[in-house]
Amino acid sequence: MAPLPYHGKMDERWTDIPQDHREAAVLLLLYPAAGDGEPTTTLALIRRPDYSGPHSGQVALPGGRREGDESLTHTALRETHEELGIEPNRVTLLGALSPLYVRASNHLVYPFVASVPAQPQFIPCPREVATVIETPLARLLDPRYRGMEVVTFDPVGRVRVPYFALPGTRIWGATGMILGEFLTVLEDAA
Repeated sequence: MAPLPYHGKMDERWTDIPQDHREAAVLLLLYPAAGDGEPTTTLALIRRPDYSGPHSGQVALPGGRREGDESLTHTALRETHEELGIEPNRVTLLGALSPLYVRASNHLVYPFVASVPAQPQFIPCPREVATVIETPLARLLDPRYRGMEVVTFDPVGRVRVPYFALPGTRIWGATGMILGEFLTVLEDAA
């Protein structure tokens, strides 16, 4: 699910992590939600509000920048609480995925997988969350809801960008790559 240069060549613009990067953490929050008779495992995503920043209006995982010397798991739980109102003591951490460098915001992002025992009552922070997007894992696992498009990004040029298709939106970029790794782990474990 990683974007690749259209010409197929990787260079240092794609692989180098600057020394002055910042750290952030995100949470893949899983929970049972009402389905067609049976509860279905669901993932909470958010759409960021429109603002003058690199992630304006994008679909994302709850999370944000590390503060001081807090642990990265604390960062993910704190940010999820701030953005969605989920109390950290209700959350069970299940594991971690690979860190991912996000060039647009110069952050090294650490993803964590967690669950809560029941469908949460979300209390979104309007400053940080425009919409909560509840997504069944079955849809993300279904190859019919994956695609690829070519877009142009300065300064790297044309790029092949894979995405997950959801009703009315697409998940791509860092969020798509994190979800891609998570779904690969799930598929490999099955």
